[in-house]
Amino acid sequence: MKITDIKAFPISFKVPQGSGVRLGIGLAVKRDAVLIKVTTDEGIIGWGEAHHGRCPGAIAKLIDTTFKELLLGMDALNTVSVWEKIYKMQLSSHGMGYASTMALSGIDIALWDIKGKFFNTPIYRLLGGGKNKIKAYAGGIALGWQDPISLGEEALSHVSKGYKAVKLRVGDKIKNDMDRVTQVRKVLHDDVEILVDANTNYTIKDAQMAIPFYEDQQITWLEEPFPAMEFNNYRTAKTFGNLSLAAGENHFTRFEFSRLVEDNVINYAQPDVSKAGGITEVIRIANLMSGWNVSINPHTSLTGINMAASIHILASVDNAGFFEGDVTAFNPFRDDMDQVPFKLYKDGTVIPSDLPGVGISINEKFLDKYPLIDGPCYI
Repeated sequence: MKITDIKAFPISFKVPQGSGVRLGIGLAVKRDAVLIKVTTDEGIIGWGEAHHGRCPGAIAKLIDTTFKELLLGMDALNTVSVWEKIYKMQLSSHGMGYASTMALSGIDIALWDIKGKFFNTPIYRLLGGGKNKIKAYAGGIALGWQDPISLGEEALSHVSKGYKAVKLRVGDKIKNDMDRVTQVRKVLHDDVEILVDANTNYTIKDAQMAIPFYEDQQITWLEEPFPAMEFNNYRTAKTFGNLSLAAGENHFTRFEFSRLVEDNVINYAQPDVSKAGGITEVIRIANLMSGWNVSINPHTSLTGINMAASIHILASVDNAGFFEGDVTAFNPFRDDMDQVPFKLYKDGTVIPSDLPGVGISINEKFLDKYPLIDGPCYI
């Protein structure tokens, strides 16, 4: 079965005025994604999602030109060879770096979608997984920098829906972070886990002040205190206490994750299937992390495709951690597609879809409603 066409759809929507969430990278004003349609000579079509990389139009152009020319005519079921060709021609030398990895990620997901439809089975079965329950936390663009009382109320609302863990956005002034965490810890039952995410906005001094406090508050992890490339800061921060660190949503391919485990700086790995290299590569990353007893807790991107694919992966590895349940207040790319990407059960878990492939179908008329919006997504 040969690849006959590849087409990217950069899509956007504006965050409703007054409902934007502020976090360490700014105030969310719009959301972007790049969906990818791969067509085969047997009529089977697969859909994938590439992370926008804050330049969705550029990633879509790369897919529609260079990637399309490189991959047309290749075996759509041979995801390993497709991955290796893009690695050789784009990633290993003179390529567009992270943009290429994001583009490859979306194409790889689409090819796994094709593979599942060809064999009439869900992806988790193809990966050797089962109908395993995956614990979920309330995440996405939510629980941001806001009044501690309202933050506590928001956290309680998510717990009332079944979540047994919530993720708060920190990375503000340390006193503000402490006030918010203190309030949420106060209103939540002790058996509800609290995770915190600094969105790369901490300095070493910030981390030195925050980590002992988070330990006292029994925080499960501190996520991305620093930018992904600041490996030395992660090593230094590990000396400030016993708090677990999490990272990975801005690390790409198994090669960058190898550095994380070699430095022994994280307890929770967070590859994004739409950024790190697709399903093919995230399974490799999971296997790498398994050897170091590090769990996989995928970062969730924007659309139902990424969410469903992440659950398939978690149901197929022996070191599955949390699924990031997107509780963003307004997200039509989660809510208005033909299938719901996940259902939260009363015990705070999710399970993979039993539909063939990823389990999310795309109506192109739906995509027409959300044309690309230029400009930054955070300000």
